[in-house]
Amino acid sequence: MPLNIDWQLILLHWMNLAILTGGLYFLLFKPVKKFMEQREAHYRELDQQAADKLAQAEQLRADCQAKLERADEEIRQERAQAQQAAAQAAQEQVEQAEEQARYIVAKAHAEAEQSKVRAIRESQKEMRELAAQAAKKLAAQPGADAFDQFLELTEGGGAHEGR
Repeated sequence: MPLNIDWQLILLHWMNLAILTGGLYFLLFKPVKKFMEQREAHYRELDQQAADKLAQAEQLRADCQAKLERADEEIRQERAQAQQAAAQAAQEQVEQAEEQARYIVAKAHAEAEQSKVRAIRESQKEMRELAAQAAKKLAAQPGADAFDQFLELTEGGGAHEGR
């Protein structure tokens, strides 16, 4: 052997290295690689679940927004209907109040007319009584024309009343 190289020993070291590498590959590399793949799959699955949940959340948010918009529209419509009903009720109350006012005014006119008729009747009654009293006084005075005396009394009485 020219350089003191033992080929058999080198070959034996190469075999030891191959056995060690093969053993380590099967004992360490494969389980670590399998663990890393499982871990990667787990994180991919978590990422997919997060994306799904995010999509669900976005869909839920969109649905809620649509419901809120529909609710706002319904509220606006109900408010408009309520305002319309209130305006109609107010109009009906105004009409009822006007009808009541017309009734009260008509009743007042009727009562005023009745009072007027009553006053006229009473004044006519008083005039009849006065005329009867005057006629009695004239009939009680002897010798004069009754009609002339009546005129004198009424003219004289009117003159006294005017003073």
